[in-house]
Amino acid sequence: MAPKTRTSRTGRLAQLGGMATGQAAMHVGTRTANKFRTDERAAAALEARNIEMAERLVTVLGTMKGAAQKLGQMLSMLDGGLIPSSHREEFQAKLAALQDNAPKVPWPKMRKQIEGELGTSLAEAFRSFDETPVAAASIGQVYRAVTHDGRDVAVKVQYPGIATAVRADLKNLSLFVRVYGKFLHEGLDAKQLAAELEARITEELDYVLEAENTRTVGRAFRDHPFIRIPSVVGELSTERVLTTEWVDGKPLSSAYDADLATRNRIAEILFRFYSGSPYRLHMYSGDPHPGNALVLPDGRMAFLDFGLFKRFDPAAAEAELAIYRSAVAGDGEELRRVLHEIGFVPDSEGTDVDELVDVARTAGWWFLSDEELEITSRRVNKMAAKFADPRSSYYKFAQKQNLPAEHAFRARADAHLIAIVGQLNPTINLHRVAREWIYGEPPVTDLGRQQLAWEQEVGRVVPA
Repeated sequence: MAPKTRTSRTGRLAQLGGMATGQAAMHVGTRTANKFRTDERAAAALEARNIEMAERLVTVLGTMKGAAQKLGQMLSMLDGGLIPSSHREEFQAKLAALQDNAPKVPWPKMRKQIEGELGTSLAEAFRSFDETPVAAASIGQVYRAVTHDGRDVAVKVQYPGIATAVRADLKNLSLFVRVYGKFLHEGLDAKQLAAELEARITEELDYVLEAENTRTVGRAFRDHPFIRIPSVVGELSTERVLTTEWVDGKPLSSAYDADLATRNRIAEILFRFYSGSPYRLHMYSGDPHPGNALVLPDGRMAFLDFGLFKRFDPAAAEAELAIYRSAVAGDGEELRRVLHEIGFVPDSEGTDVDELVDVARTAGWWFLSDEELEITSRRVNKMAAKFADPRSSYYKFAQKQNLPAEHAFRARADAHLIAIVGQLNPTINLHRVAREWIYGEPPVTDLGRQQLAWEQEVGRVVPA
């Protein structure tokens, strides 16, 4: 029998709290017992405990309508190697199912929400409105409509009451981090990370802020040769209703079976948009997801949904670029200095510089290696597992380090991005693309030259 949905803050707190206490006790027990087991038996016991914890986590998150479910969905792109390969496919399927576990709200209630927000009837606001949603998410649904002046638009509408549920769940956010984060990373600054997560998720509830984010990104990429951002229809947008121009395009999955040249092109556009923007524009979308990118008939790509959006401090951006340069150069002393300075490496003197370079290069294998790589989902998961397998030296090394909140969403965004790129299965040298923002070098790809010509034409000054 499916677990009953808890709608009260107290009920959700009880679920997460009970799980946190129980799993913490069992995990400590397993680690204690492992001291008296062989390495093989200890690894098997810890693996079994991780599987049990992950399954319980999915079950609990699946009963929730608020922030906990939203956070669970964040895990659905990449499990980070928590689960062994024998169980990964099953676990991914369970996590992916959370994407379809959105609240089932009858159309009359959604219509009332729209009319209440816009302050007028649906007929007065739109020439036509299709009551069948074209997409659903954890906090709302998207509909297709036509304005009275003939514009095709997408109308994103929050579920009634979802904001209250999410804000209630946010009160228990530290418990979520305690349940999931601590099992993966014992040295994690849970309090700092929870505050960052709370800030970002709270922003997602505000469609007025998302509209402004969309306008900001739209201005940055206006008339871009291969990136399109839909415009906002401000007069039909409120805190809980966001109306943007409709974009006709195919889902990213439509390119999975395309020829290699097409897959390489899409992979490079994704990389430029999601990984280049933090350093070139000091802002980025923190939610790389197949549903937030469309392949257009003319070869461009459209990017949607800027609820999870972040400004990136120029100093933090430059610090990350310094990390990349040091890792590529094999300069362990400089790498250690920078990582210690920004809080990644608490124990500078006790950290081996050669090991640090190896870890950094392994983490950024997909764009720090100056070679043409075949990037597949299998390889992505295999590399991620190095940092989550308790038997791995990378796991043990990572447990001693910290993940500063300022960089936490960058790390998450990159993890999601490489998972998406892996689904495209390109064969590409992304390092040559990244050198444009890591070293300020001129572009060597056709897309890079197109972007440079566009920047020169519009007189755009791109931050270094």
